[in-house]
Amino acid sequence: MMTIKPANTCRWDILSLGEVMLRLDPSEGRIHTTRHFQAWEGGGEYNVARGLRRCFGQRAAIATAFVDNPVGRLLEDLILQGGVETSLIRWEAFDGIGRAARNGLNFTERGFGARGAVGCSDRGHTAISQLGPDAFDWEDIFGRQGVRWFHCGGIFAALGEKTPELAIAAMKAAQKHGTIVSYDLNFRPSLWKTHGGTQRAQAVNREIAQYVDVMIGNEEDFTEALGFEVSGLNKNRTGLDPSAFKSMIENVVKAFPNFQVVATTLREVHSASINDWGAVLWSDGAFHQAAQRDRLEIMDRVGGGDSFVSGLVYGFLSGQGPQAAVEYGAAHGALAMTTPGDTSMASLKEVEALVKGGGARVQR
Repeated sequence: MMTIKPANTCRWDILSLGEVMLRLDPSEGRIHTTRHFQAWEGGGEYNVARGLRRCFGQRAAIATAFVDNPVGRLLEDLILQGGVETSLIRWEAFDGIGRAARNGLNFTERGFGARGAVGCSDRGHTAISQLGPDAFDWEDIFGRQGVRWFHCGGIFAALGEKTPELAIAAMKAAQKHGTIVSYDLNFRPSLWKTHGGTQRAQAVNREIAQYVDVMIGNEEDFTEALGFEVSGLNKNRTGLDPSAFKSMIENVVKAFPNFQVVATTLREVHSASINDWGAVLWSDGAFHQAAQRDRLEIMDRVGGGDSFVSGLVYGFLSGQGPQAAVEYGAAHGALAMTTPGDTSMASLKEVEALVKGGGARVQR
């Protein structure tokens, strides 16, 4: 059973460490043909904190870095609208061209029907990717100010030579002061392509995994990012069958006995617009499975996994236990994929209704 620090002893319920990019969305169109983009903020680790703030009412902060120019200030404004605290943002000087450091861009198509979602990121030498382990005063953040839950992920770890060191420094300080540490493997082949490939990804993530309490990932994450074999995998799925996940977890927790919780989403893709959706969570030797939602209609799948994580974290922060955590996670992820953008627009009332089996009837 996880021991979570009381809320009245901490400044923040959730702190995420990661990159926040400006997402440029062509809506129903294509990146290479559009003449208009809608701007959103997004990032794997940030999305978790924002979901916990906007949907679940938790006190959230993001530790990140921006170049101090109009694009960076737009990102700050978007984060402020999401209610996430910005006091831990590092501002780097702008050299006039972005040669030394820049802010990341992420062009993302939502996909529809037979056409899958497409992501094209433009995030080389961003401000956050160049930071090292001493970039933040972790002793002050975790020791004096206090954090109940810290979240990071494999996207951040892949950004630069020193970002794994920065993540580990934060995790060590978090665990020293009794903060729960979660990590979403979020394997992205493109991020490791010129950075050591799968071999480097596994070395980095296996080192980080030693400091993690709650590990999250899908089949590709556990195989490519951690190097575990998966037996019984249905090749028609992008996620695991529950039985295959459960078999794999036995090996994962033997290798990393520090894991208190391991969780995955279960997704079967019929088309970009129709997915089956569920989730499984392991905790204290027992498995907990969320209600399966077959043929879920998708508007924008990007950020669905992050919203799963924020719902899961809320289940534990609110003291409701592992079954509630996986149910909140799956319901929140399902709702997040019905609206555009990386981040959730769902309310706690909507999540709770879906957990209880509510449908999509009109609300008046």
